[in-house]
Amino acid sequence: MLWDVAPFAYGPALIFATFAGMGQEMLTLLPSEMETPELHGFLLGAIGPRPIAFASTVDAAGTPNLSPFSFFNVFSANPPVLIFSPARRVRDNTEKHTLENVREVPEVVINTVSYAMVQQMSLSSTEYPRGVNEFVKAGFGMEPSRKVRPFRVSGAPAQFECEVTEIRPLGQQGGAGNLVFCQVVALHLDRAVLDAEGRPDPAKQDLVARMGGDWYSRSASGLFEVPKPLRNLGIGMDLMPEGIRSSTILTGNDLGLLGNVEALPQTEEVAAFLESAPEASALLEGGSTEKVHQAARRYLAGNDVSSAWKILLAWEHR
Repeated sequence: MLWDVAPFAYGPALIFATFAGMGQEMLTLLPSEMETPELHGFLLGAIGPRPIAFASTVDAAGTPNLSPFSFFNVFSANPPVLIFSPARRVRDNTEKHTLENVREVPEVVINTVSYAMVQQMSLSSTEYPRGVNEFVKAGFGMEPSRKVRPFRVSGAPAQFECEVTEIRPLGQQGGAGNLVFCQVVALHLDRAVLDAEGRPDPAKQDLVARMGGDWYSRSASGLFEVPKPLRNLGIGMDLMPEGIRSSTILTGNDLGLLGNVEALPQTEEVAAFLESAPEASALLEGGSTEKVHQAARRYLAGNDVSSAWKILLAWEHR
């Protein structure tokens, strides 16, 4: 096969190469000549969809931790082994709390993630300080496990209780993975996601998987976006007014979006919003909690989290 290779286009790491007679122009990257953040972006953008291991762990004191990882899959049925990889942070070469925990307590529950819980899952990936319970921050129930100490995520379609048999570091620099070998000792499946023969039904599970950047893949309907959590900490669901947190209208995804704000709107911001949105003011005058929460859902559907918060707070403080 003949190659028609153009000169370096974007520096020494990038080459454009064309298969002669095929019209296929390839962008060739040399990892040895790339910065880790750039390579990281290409790898995650090109390899997908990647299933999500929603990993629940505890430290030696029993403090729960919950975090999602997309370097994950099942690798053996006999013995039943799952592997996920909490990589060292690219920006500062620090380790994640999950990795520290499985060293202290070699047990983990790997939960799968459905579309109905994706925003809460995303909120839980916020890098809260050690000791903060992401179950509480993201509004997930904590189900006791049968065989291991970490809790299961209430509402997850499948929950795999695992003993950690090996942790294999792949390097010591930022971006290096740590393969966590997890032998399944118990698994739990929501009966609502099983087919007539008692097997997991892909459509009923409605699982989500990671793509590059903010993109996700939904098994039932294709691609969608979830903005990354704030680098500054979102308030989480535990700091929401009870009337909002216990809404019968707002979904877990809605609450996940609302929890991913650094601070709530101030009183003057709410007042300015109502002056500029007469339809919202009218709704508050003659509406109900149900109608106000439905209006907030419409704002959230348009990715207008700020307006959703303002109408909700105006109703709460009326």
